[in-house]
Amino acid sequence: MDLTVVAYVLYLLITVALTVWVARTLSRNGRIFLADVLHGNEKLADAVNHLLVVGFYLVNLGFVTLYLRHADGVADTRELFEALSVKVGVVLLVLGVMHLGNVWVLSRIRRRSALEREQTPPVPPHGWTHPGDRGPWAAPAPGR
Repeated sequence: MDLTVVAYVLYLLITVALTVWVARTLSRNGRIFLADVLHGNEKLADAVNHLLVVGFYLVNLGFVTLYLRHADGVADTRELFEALSVKVGVVLLVLGVMHLGNVWVLSRIRRRSALEREQTPPVPPHGWTHPGDRGPWAAPAPGR
Protein backbone atom coordinates (compact mmCIF):
# COMPACT_ATOMS: atom_id res chain seq x y z
CA MET A 1 0.00 0.00 0.00
CA ASP A 2 1.21 3.49 -0.84
CA LEU A 3 2.42 5.48 2.18
CA THR A 4 0.40 8.50 1.08
CA VAL A 5 -2.78 6.44 1.46
CA VAL A 6 -1.58 5.24 4.87
CA ALA A 7 -1.01 8.88 5.85
CA TYR A 8 -4.53 9.76 4.71
CA VAL A 9 -6.09 6.91 6.68
CA LEU A 10 -4.13 7.69 9.84
CA TYR A 11 -4.87 11.41 9.49
CA LEU A 12 -8.60 10.78 9.16
CA LEU A 13 -8.68 8.34 12.08
CA ILE A 14 -6.78 10.70 14.38
CA THR A 15 -8.57 13.92 13.45
CA VAL A 16 -12.09 12.48 13.39
CA ALA A 17 -11.50 10.84 16.78
CA LEU A 18 -10.15 14.14 18.19
CA THR A 19 -13.09 16.07 16.76
CA VAL A 20 -15.61 13.67 18.29
CA TRP A 21 -13.82 13.72 21.67
CA VAL A 22 -13.64 17.53 21.77
CA ALA A 23 -17.29 17.90 20.69
CA ARG A 24 -18.50 15.48 23.37
CA THR A 25 -16.39 17.14 26.05
CA LEU A 26 -17.59 20.62 25.11
CA SER A 27 -21.19 19.46 24.90
CA ARG A 28 -21.15 17.74 28.28
CA ASN A 29 -19.36 20.52 30.16
CA GLY A 30 -20.80 23.44 28.20
CA ARG A 31 -24.41 22.54 29.01
CA ILE A 32 -24.12 23.93 32.54
CA PHE A 33 -22.56 27.13 31.24
CA LEU A 34 -25.31 27.53 28.65
CA ALA A 35 -28.02 27.00 31.27
CA ASP A 36 -26.49 29.82 33.30
CA VAL A 37 -26.23 32.10 30.28
CA LEU A 38 -29.86 31.37 29.38
CA HIS A 39 -31.16 32.05 32.92
CA GLY A 40 -31.80 28.40 33.81
CA ASN A 41 -33.91 27.58 30.75
CA GLU A 42 -32.84 23.92 30.44
CA LYS A 43 -34.76 23.16 27.24
CA LEU A 44 -33.28 26.16 25.45
CA ALA A 45 -29.81 25.33 26.80
CA ASP A 46 -30.09 21.77 25.45
CA ALA A 47 -31.30 23.02 22.06
CA VAL A 48 -28.50 25.60 21.77
CA ASN A 49 -25.96 23.03 22.94
CA HIS A 50 -27.11 20.56 20.26
CA LEU A 51 -26.96 23.25 17.56
CA LEU A 52 -23.45 24.22 18.65
CA VAL A 53 -22.31 20.58 18.51
CA VAL A 54 -23.76 20.10 15.02
CA GLY A 55 -22.09 23.31 13.81
CA PHE A 56 -18.83 22.25 15.45
CA TYR A 57 -18.91 18.91 13.63
CA LEU A 58 -19.76 20.49 10.29
CA VAL A 59 -17.00 23.10 10.45
CA ASN A 60 -14.30 20.82 11.82
CA LEU A 61 -15.00 17.77 9.71
CA GLY A 62 -15.30 20.02 6.67
CA PHE A 63 -11.89 21.48 7.46
CA VAL A 64 -10.41 18.02 8.08
CA THR A 65 -11.58 16.77 4.69
CA LEU A 66 -10.47 19.91 2.84
CA TYR A 67 -7.05 19.70 4.48
CA LEU A 68 -6.62 15.99 3.62
CA ARG A 69 -4.63 16.34 0.42
CA HIS A 70 -0.85 16.18 0.70
CA ALA A 71 0.73 17.90 -2.30
CA ASP A 72 4.05 16.04 -2.53
CA GLY A 73 3.07 12.53 -1.55
CA VAL A 74 4.78 10.49 1.16
CA ALA A 75 7.92 8.58 0.19
CA ASP A 76 9.11 7.07 3.48
CA THR A 77 8.16 6.61 7.13
CA ARG A 78 9.84 9.83 8.22
CA GLU A 79 7.78 11.86 5.76
CA LEU A 80 4.68 10.01 6.93
CA PHE A 81 5.22 11.19 10.52
CA GLU A 82 6.13 14.70 9.41
CA ALA A 83 3.03 15.03 7.25
CA LEU A 84 0.83 13.65 10.03
CA SER A 85 2.33 15.95 12.66
CA VAL A 86 1.78 19.06 10.55
CA LYS A 87 -1.74 18.12 9.53
CA VAL A 88 -2.89 16.95 12.98
CA GLY A 89 -1.22 19.98 14.59
CA VAL A 90 -3.11 22.38 12.32
CA VAL A 91 -6.39 20.59 13.04
CA LEU A 92 -5.73 20.80 16.79
CA LEU A 93 -5.02 24.53 16.48
CA VAL A 94 -8.26 25.04 14.55
CA LEU A 95 -10.18 23.06 17.21
CA GLY A 96 -8.62 25.20 19.93
CA VAL A 97 -9.36 28.48 18.17
CA MET A 98 -12.96 27.44 17.59
CA HIS A 99 -13.32 26.49 21.25
CA LEU A 100 -11.90 29.81 22.40
CA GLY A 101 -14.18 31.65 19.98
CA ASN A 102 -17.25 29.86 21.34
CA VAL A 103 -16.26 30.54 24.94
CA TRP A 104 -15.60 34.21 24.14
CA VAL A 105 -19.02 34.66 22.48
CA LEU A 106 -20.83 32.87 25.30
CA SER A 107 -18.98 34.85 27.97
CA ARG A 108 -19.99 38.09 26.21
CA ILE A 109 -23.60 36.95 26.27
CA ARG A 110 -23.28 36.00 29.94
CA ARG A 111 -21.67 39.34 30.81
CA ARG A 112 -24.40 41.26 29.00
CA SER A 113 -27.04 39.24 30.84
CA ALA A 114 -25.37 39.97 34.20
CA LEU A 115 -25.24 43.69 33.40
CA GLU A 116 -28.94 43.70 32.54
CA ARG A 117 -29.73 42.05 35.88
CA GLU A 118 -27.61 44.62 37.74
CA GLN A 119 -29.43 47.49 36.07
CA THR A 120 -32.79 46.32 37.37
CA PRO A 121 -33.68 48.66 40.23
CA PRO A 122 -33.96 47.02 43.62
CA VAL A 123 -37.26 46.68 45.41
CA PRO A 124 -37.63 49.34 48.13
CA PRO A 125 -37.07 47.84 51.57
CA HIS A 126 -40.08 47.09 53.75
CA GLY A 127 -40.31 48.75 57.13
CA TRP A 128 -37.79 51.45 56.39
CA THR A 129 -37.67 54.39 58.74
CA HIS A 130 -38.58 57.92 57.84
CA PRO A 131 -35.65 60.31 57.46
CA GLY A 132 -36.92 62.20 60.51
CA ASP A 133 -36.29 59.17 62.71
CA ARG A 134 -32.72 59.08 63.85
CA GLY A 135 -30.70 55.94 64.14
CA PRO A 136 -27.54 55.39 66.17
CA TRP A 137 -25.43 56.29 63.13
CA ALA A 138 -26.94 59.76 62.65
CA ALA A 139 -25.07 62.88 63.63
CA PRO A 140 -26.26 64.46 66.86
CA ALA A 141 -29.05 66.96 66.48
CA PRO A 142 -28.01 70.58 66.75
CA GLY A 143 -28.20 71.86 70.29
CA ARG A 144 -27.69 68.46 71.95
